Amino acid sequence: MKKEKPSFEIALSAIACALSAGCLMLGSLVPFLLATGYLLGSFAVMIPLSKNYLRGAFLCYLAAGLIAVWVNPVNIIPYAVFFGLHPIVNYLQKKYITFKPIFFVVEAVKTVWFVLSMWLSYFVLKSLAGFVFPEFLEQYFYLILFLGGTLFFFGYDFLIFRCQQSANVIIRRLRR
Repeated sequence: MKKEKPSFEIALSAIACALSAGCLMLGSLVPFLLATGYLLGSFAVMIPLSKNYLRGAFLCYLAAGLIAVWVNPVNIIPYAVFFGLHPIVNYLQKKYITFKPIFFVVEAVKTVWFVLSMWLSYFVLKSLAGFVFPEFLEQYFYLILFLGGTLFFFGYDFLIFRCQQSANVIIRRLRR
């Protein structure tokens, strides 16, 4: 198999960056698409990772966040704190963690990271962006966050691993 040139890594990362930044900006402009923008921006970071371009994925994450911050800096915080970095952390976990007990420790740390990121995002979006959350959510916030967020994260993390596998299969078919 032919070794790919560095220009291919740059081009693939730039395309992923454009997709990620576009999704983030659209989510910032249209409030009901904000969560979708985070998720699709996260999927775009997976594109360079499918070719094992860790540096390209990190630069994609960084550049997409910096480009999208011009639209609404407050709305980019959840992406910057969790959603953009999560595929990169999953890639590193899959590549370097093989010992099962350490795998479970890493999963626990990632769960705490997710819950704390959602807690920070909630307060930033509520106080700085002026988001209005339903009364039920306000009343049971900590129960929903810590119990529901923890349970939700296990399914979310599993699905993100599966999405990375799908991206690997699709991007592997790319030929120059």
